[in-house]
Amino acid sequence: MNFIEELKWRGMLHDVMPGTEELLSKEIVSGYIGFDPTADSLGVGNLVQVMTLLHFQRAGHKPIALVGGATGMVGDPSGKSAERNLLDENTLQRNLHCQQKQLEQFLDFNCGKNSAEIVNNYEWFKNISFLEFIRDVGKHITVNYMMAKDSVKRRISGEEREGMSFTEFAYQLVQGYDFYHLWKHKGVKLQMGGSDQWGNITTGTELIRRKESGEAFALTTPLIKKADGTKFGKTEKGNVWLDANKTSPYKFYQFWLNSSDADVENYIRIFSVKTKGEIEHIENEHKKAPNLRILQKALAEEITQRVHSADALKRAQITSEILFGNSFEEFKKLTSEEIEGAFDEEDIFSFPKDSLQNGISGVILLAEKANIFPSKSEARKLIQGNGVSINKEKIHLEKNIFESDLLNSKYLLVQKGKKNYYLLKFI
Repeated sequence: MNFIEELKWRGMLHDVMPGTEELLSKEIVSGYIGFDPTADSLGVGNLVQVMTLLHFQRAGHKPIALVGGATGMVGDPSGKSAERNLLDENTLQRNLHCQQKQLEQFLDFNCGKNSAEIVNNYEWFKNISFLEFIRDVGKHITVNYMMAKDSVKRRISGEEREGMSFTEFAYQLVQGYDFYHLWKHKGVKLQMGGSDQWGNITTGTELIRRKESGEAFALTTPLIKKADGTKFGKTEKGNVWLDANKTSPYKFYQFWLNSSDADVENYIRIFSVKTKGEIEHIENEHKKAPNLRILQKALAEEITQRVHSADALKRAQITSEILFGNSFEEFKKLTSEEIEGAFDEEDIFSFPKDSLQNGISGVILLAEKANIFPSKSEARKLIQGNGVSINKEKIHLEKNIFESDLLNSKYLLVQKGKKNYYLLKFI
């Protein structure tokens, strides 16, 4: 498998330094990608880089994931209009541990010479003094070279009001040293990343060249955007996470299932390990009956099973069928764990059970108690338009809710419009 050709047909190649493909064709190459440790979970926005490492390993090379314990304390200006908050060491260590567990779901860490590896740049930065760093690293990269980077120019040219701190300005030196350290101590010859990282990556290749007269290479992938121009990896409710406690397997599955036809043709190439022939076959089947969403289902099934498990995928599929079906009898068959797992935390509202003792108006319950509607008038309007269901039955304005309406003596399933579901929990 030719790694560069694989990226090309998948639409995953943006820039590549001359000589990279030749290097990859003649030896097992160690290559790395850095991951930002500012959250305790990777999001689907990180999956482009995770999949890049996965394809890199499938092509016979050695992938290294660098989790930035040190750089997370500095902050990367690339693609940012303001300096981000810095994290304390305890928070960073927790985030790194969680991300490592997720990376292990994609990469093979026990397959011989090209086994994946995870490194933390805090391990080599913790013992380097400031004076040592500017003496051994800073003198090799000129200020002129650093200021020529697009990420720096945007922040100091007046386009952004916030300006740029020295801490962020020095970030490219810190990332450049990562590449140098891995090149010198682990024989890493290639750094990969998103297209916004090209400047930081080439600082590393330049440092290796100037400091050791060595040769190193760079490759970047395009930044993924939706067809409508909005940011990939976010929904109206925020990030889509790989952590099941942050985004349930059901919600994760639905994220991919709800992809537009314009987007899913790109997504299945990037986030699937299916071959070109397999994908083209699925695309042809999809075109025959777009309403069946064959492409979306193929992608949602593969990526949900990889990130979570086969059992989690099955539960997500069953829950999807039940929620979007018409029968409340099927919903009753779900366990409490499956019911609550289908909803994000912000879509579950809890109340004391005795609040239903004398019954409560559906309008008051949904607008005042649960905040599913911003006001009672909004609730009335949609109810009058036949747009609100409780336990799969349309409700009317005079509807009162009693304890006898609860599923498993605990739940109410609320549907607002076609796709918005909420769970009311009475304990």
